[in-house]
Formats: sequence, structure tokens, C-alpha cells
Amino acid sequence: MAMAVAQHRVSTSGSSSINKHLDASGKYVRYTAEQVEALERVYAECPKPSSLRRQQLIRECPILSNIEPKQIKVWFQNRRCREKQRKESSRLQTVNRKLSAMNKLLMEENDRLQKQVSQLVCENGYMRQQLHTVNASATDASCDSVVTTPQHSLRDPNNPAGLLSIAEETLAEFLSKATGTAVDWVQMPGMKPGPDSVGIFAISQSCSGVAARACGLVSLEPTKIAEILKDRPSWLRDCRNLEVFTMFPAGSGGTIELVYTQMFAPTTLAPARDFWTLRYTTTLENGSFVVCERSLSGSGAGPSTAAAAQFVRAEVLPSGYLIRPCEGGGSIIHIVDHLNLEAWNVPEVLRPLYESSKVIAQKMTIAALRYVKQIAQETSGEVVYSMGRQPAVLRTFSQRLSRGFNDAINGFNDDGWSIMNCDGNEDVIIAINSSKSFSCTSNPNNALPFVGGVLCAKASMLLQNVPPAVLVRFLREHRSEWADFNVDAYTAASLKAGTYAYPGMRPTRFTGSQIIMPLGHTIEHEEILEVIRLEGHSLVQEDAFVSRDIHLLQICSGIDENAVGACSELVFAPIDEMFPDDAPLIPSGFRIIPLESKPSDTKDSLTTNRTLDLTSSLEVGPATNHSSGDVPSSQNSRSVLTIAFQFPFDSSLQDNVATMARQYVRSVISSVQRVAMAISPSGLSTAVGPKLSPGSPEALTLAHYHIGAELLRSESLGSDSILKNLWQHQDAILCCSLKSLPVFIFANQAGLDMLETTLVSLQDITLDKIFDEPGRKALCSDFAKLMQQGYAYFPAGICMSTMGRHVSYEQAVAWKVLEADESTVHCLAFSFVNWSFV
Repeated sequence: MAMAVAQHRVSTSGSSSINKHLDASGKYVRYTAEQVEALERVYAECPKPSSLRRQQLIRECPILSNIEPKQIKVWFQNRRCREKQRKESSRLQTVNRKLSAMNKLLMEENDRLQKQVSQLVCENGYMRQQLHTVNASATDASCDSVVTTPQHSLRDPNNPAGLLSIAEETLAEFLSKATGTAVDWVQMPGMKPGPDSVGIFAISQSCSGVAARACGLVSLEPTKIAEILKDRPSWLRDCRNLEVFTMFPAGSGGTIELVYTQMFAPTTLAPARDFWTLRYTTTLENGSFVVCERSLSGSGAGPSTAAAAQFVRAEVLPSGYLIRPCEGGGSIIHIVDHLNLEAWNVPEVLRPLYESSKVIAQKMTIAALRYVKQIAQETSGEVVYSMGRQPAVLRTFSQRLSRGFNDAINGFNDDGWSIMNCDGNEDVIIAINSSKSFSCTSNPNNALPFVGGVLCAKASMLLQNVPPAVLVRFLREHRSEWADFNVDAYTAASLKAGTYAYPGMRPTRFTGSQIIMPLGHTIEHEEILEVIRLEGHSLVQEDAFVSRDIHLLQICSGIDENAVGACSELVFAPIDEMFPDDAPLIPSGFRIIPLESKPSDTKDSLTTNRTLDLTSSLEVGPATNHSSGDVPSSQNSRSVLTIAFQFPFDSSLQDNVATMARQYVRSVISSVQRVAMAISPSGLSTAVGPKLSPGSPEALTLAHYHIGAELLRSESLGSDSILKNLWQHQDAILCCSLKSLPVFIFANQAGLDMLETTLVSLQDITLDKIFDEPGRKALCSDFAKLMQQGYAYFPAGICMSTMGRHVSYEQAVAWKVLEADESTVHCLAFSFVNWSFV
């Protein structure tokens, strides 16, 4: 009984028993230094030894022979408890430092917002005073807005004094955006700040160009953060090249650099951008580190014209990084990106991509902060990846996959790419690179000197009402629905053996199963790196036991449906099963970019449409409020899908590989279209509304197919609602006049997108220009039937946009639109079902 009481007293003695034990007389005796050292050695090997291991320890260490096994057990229990308490204390201290820094950041943000409110109040009072002032000249003299930023005076950028003046001005404007009120920042939708968030993100919806800002806490020193962010190609996937042309010192230990930057185009439908900028690095009086940047005036400035021939010169407005050291280590970083991407140079359907601050925030601002935090976590050892790979190696793989895919999409001439002659349809672009060789970063002896080079088949198409994240997840998880195993086997065999014996490949059966082996992911799982194993079996008896599995290195990003403005990608490349660090990669894959539509677009478009003949006749009754909130968002979702597949080839098989590549990409497009239709949340309603407004027969004629299926949803019965739904309908609806040379007089939003035109230019397009030869023949043969029975069907086919691009559609329906007397034909209407660019 006394022994039990003594044992209880020892086990509850807390941390004191870590240094003491009971001797035979029941008194506490302090462990000697030799005993503690012996126990610590065992603890380092096994923190929780078994009873046998403890007895073995007593036998092997004579200095522990006078200690009971139960006392040894208690020592290990207390040692584990102390270790747990130490780790928890360290964790709480780290969390406390982060929360303190985040609290400081939020207080600064609150102060900035209060200043902005005070400023707006002053401006409001000033404007009231102006309205009540009679002397306009006196008011003009006193009109100095508080929020206007200093105008960029034209200074000579060819001498250091002029550049230093521009740099100081850039610094002042950047700081006013980062911590001041020069820009009206609003919180990024769907990204609320908190202790577990990456940072605080904001965008501007009222400034010129596109602008985004990020603030966050990073556990790295300011100089290290600046070094990382200045190396833009390492973290910005869209950055093709950054070259410093001139660098010279400035005051206060700063430097001024003249930088030329090339950016990849995200799709085949638009040219790439480049920038010629001044970058100023300096240290402020309070110890903060600043890197700010702006474009130099003049589109002709910078490198030679030949170097920038395939680029459109864009503008960087004062932007940069403000990095402040924190007490106890780490830094608070402010990132501002303010750009003018020259949206006029791209097709109108793609302009939201170049006019959206949310897209810039996701691609540049948020990506920069996430990358720095990722490096900080890897440096501290918080990130552990599988398969024993170092984080830097996995980052390199991701960068190489992304860069190779961007190279294929853009096909720059200075990289050796050239366009092959396409066939009649020109739906798939074929580019070849005869100089392409895949040299390895660390072992040039493993390079694959392709005799012919690499061939790329690429295409872009517009998707309607298809969530990009859902589509990419489906393509990732159900590869057998769209991929051809034999094509994957051809590319893999070419890389592995350095040969191009596609016709003589051994027959292999693909089991349809794939095994996904994760390698790593970014801090918020917005990008995943993984290895895909495709299981295959030989159909030849002598090779029955030989593995025919194919391994793909793959990155998947943008699968979070709640990420506003995020691009979704699935990029992969065959890789050897040994997975060497310097493996050559030929990436292929998909990129889906959401096109954001501004809330005012629908209102403006509807208002403009009312000036046309058809829509003016459709307007019935009093004018109503066309609120953007009345338009279902699911009917206004658009995105651009870009597909690019690369194939190595031998010069003797170039034509064969080109034919195979074109056919394969077409089959992939067809499969993706089928998948997109299946996962699209919208569709045609088969219910016919019993009560339609009798005051708008033209609208009802357009809204009805004459075949028992409604074109519009039955719940929208009002004439104004019919007009709205007609404008927002997913299928392209076009109306043309009944004249000797029919011209288009109306098109809904999808119709304008399909024709790649505007309402102003619509009436210059004739009906015969959009159909190809088979389409014109089908229209002529069925025209009499159309006029007799009122409608006609046309099979799947190809039509042309005003920019010469081919558009595929599954079915076309034509019908007559009648006047109010229901006897006179007003025009002909066409609906192109499930159309897409090819």
C-alpha cells in the first residue's frame, strides 16, 4: 500500500520528477548528469520505449541499476510531457506573433479606410459648396482634389538625373496606392482576411486600367522577399522573360534598373504583351524595403523592334512591393499591381479578360504573396513532400510544365516555331519546331536530340455556362473519357527510346484505370503536382509479363469553384517511371479562362438593342428597370478553353504525325464538348407556358420553336422578361431581313460572340458570309420548306465568324418571325445550338 501511495506521488509530481527519482528509502534523489545523458540518448532514439526496452536499458547501463523500472517509465512519461509542452508553447508564441502582426496590419488598414472616409466627406462637402457657388471661375481656381496623384511629367529617360526624378515620383505614387488613398480599394470577393488566410486582398473597380493589392505577413527577412519577388519568372507563370538592360546606383543605397519583360498570351486568340519599365529599389527612413516600377513613356522605347515583333506593348502604372520588418522576425508586405493591358487589341469577347482586376489579382498579386509564403514554409521545414523530393525540385517541375505549355500556345518565332499549312477548315492550328531539343538542367548528356523536332496541335473554343473548375476536375479524374492511350504511348515511347516508330509500336491494351500519386501542393491547394500511372497490358503473348504502364507528370490548378477570376489548368507530360530530376518534358493540356461580364454590360446592351428594328418592335408597354440582378448569373457564364498537344516527330514522318495530331485534337474537342454539355447546369425547358402576353407576338414567335419546345424558360412570361432571357440565351440567335441580299438586323449576346462582332457592325454582315459551302447548299434546298411550314432544321455544320474563325454547331433551326397581324413575315430567325469555336 505504501508503494502504491509513493508511486502516485511520483506520477503527479509534474516536471520535478524529470530530474529526481525515489531511492530505496523512499526519498527523492536527483538524477546524475550521466544518468540523464543515458536516458536522453534512448529518448532521442525512441521516445516511448517498451517495458522490455526499459529493462534492457537498466541491464546495459550500470549507472541506472539503482533505479526501479517504474521510475524509468515515469521519467519517459514526464519527458514526453515536457516536450509536448515546449512545442505547444513555441506554437502559441508563433501564433501570437502572427496575430499581433496581423492585428497591426488590420489597424493600419482601418486607419487608411478612415482617412478615405474623411476624404470622401470633405469631397462631398466641397461638391455641395460648388453647387451653391455662383462664381464658377473662383471655384475652378480652388478645385484641387485631394486624391489626385502627381501627373507623370515628361522627363528625359536617357540620363541618370532624369531617371532618378522619375524613380522618386514613382516611389511617391506607389506608396500612396500601397498605404494611402490614391486608389479606392474594395475587398476581393470571396477572400476574407483572418488568422488562417494568406493575406488581405483588394481590387479597384474605378481606376484606369486594372489594379489589385495584397497585404500579408511572411516569416522571411525583407531583403530575401525582395530578391524572390524581383525574380519574376520564378513565380509568375505568365512571365516569359525578364532582362535588366541597365543598372546604376541611386541615393540611399538604392538602385535604378531599366527592365524589359515579356509575358505569355494566355490563349491562341490574342497576342502576347511586353513591358519596358523603370524599376527602383531603395530603403525608407523607417527601415522598410521598397521595390517600385513603372513604364517609361514611348511605345518605341526599349529593345529592338525585331525582339518585340510578336508582342503588344502594355503599360505598368506605378506598382511594386513595400516590405517592412516586424518585431521578433518576419516582414509585413504590401503588393500593388496596376496595369493597362491595351484591351483594344484583342477580340471583343476576350476583353473582359484584359479589363478585370480580379484576373490580375489571381494571376499576379495573390500568386506573388502565396509564392513567398510557400518559400517561407519550405525554409522553416513546415512542408514535407512525398517520394523524398525536395520542394525546390518539385517547384522546378511545375515551372517547366507550365512554361512548356505556354511556349506551345504562343509559338514564338524566336523559339523556332512556325505554322504549317492547315487544311480547309483550319479549325486546328499545327505548328512545328524543328530546332526543339530538350536539354536537361543538370545532365546535358540526357538530352533528346530529336531529328525532326516537335509538333504542336492547338485550338481555342468558347464555352457557355460551363464551370471551369468542374470541367477540369472531370478531365483530371476521367481521363479515359477523352484521351487515347495509344497517343500517350507514342509520346512516351518517343521520349524513352528517342525513336519515333509509331507505326511499329507493339500493340497495347489500355485497362482504363489510372492511379494518381500526389507529389506536392501549394499552401492553399490551388495547384497540385502529381504523377499519373496509366495501366496498360501488351496484346502480344511473348510480352505478356512486360509492363506497358505509362507515367505522366501533371499539374492541376483552379479546381476551387469559389476562387473568383482564377484560371483552371490541367497540364501533363510523359515521364520515365524512374522519375529523374532532369527528365525532358513535352507538356500538353487544357486551360480554361473565365470571362467576367460586368454588371452594366447587360443593361447597356439591352438599351442599345432597342434602337434596332426588331427589338424596337418587341418593346411593349411601359419601360421597366433592367436591373442586373434580374438576370440569372448561370445564363451569363462564359469561358475560353485552349487546348495544346505536343508530339515529337522524325522528319520522315512529319506529315503522318501532323495528320494524326490534327485528328486527335479534333476528337478531344468533340469529347470536351460532349462533357461540357453534360455538366452544364443550364438547358432548354420542355414545358410550354399556357399564358403568354398577347401584346408581343414577335417576341413570342422568337421564343417558340413551333415544335413543342420552348426556346426560353416558361417561368419568364412577361414581355420584358422574354427580351432579357432572349438576350441572355446560351444559343446564338440571329435575325436577318428578307431582302434580295439578306443582312442581319438583330443578334443576342451569344450571337454577337459567335460572329465576333458588335451591334453597330452587325448590319454590315450578309447571311451568305457566315455559312460555308455545305451550309449554303442546305439553306437553298430547304428555303421553300422553311417559307411553307414556317420552320426548318439544319444538321450539324461549320459557319464563319467575321474574323475568319470557324464555329461548329450541333444543330441549326430557322423559323419565320411574323408581324402583329400574323400574316406578314417580318424577318427570318436562326438559332445555332451548342456552338463553339474550333
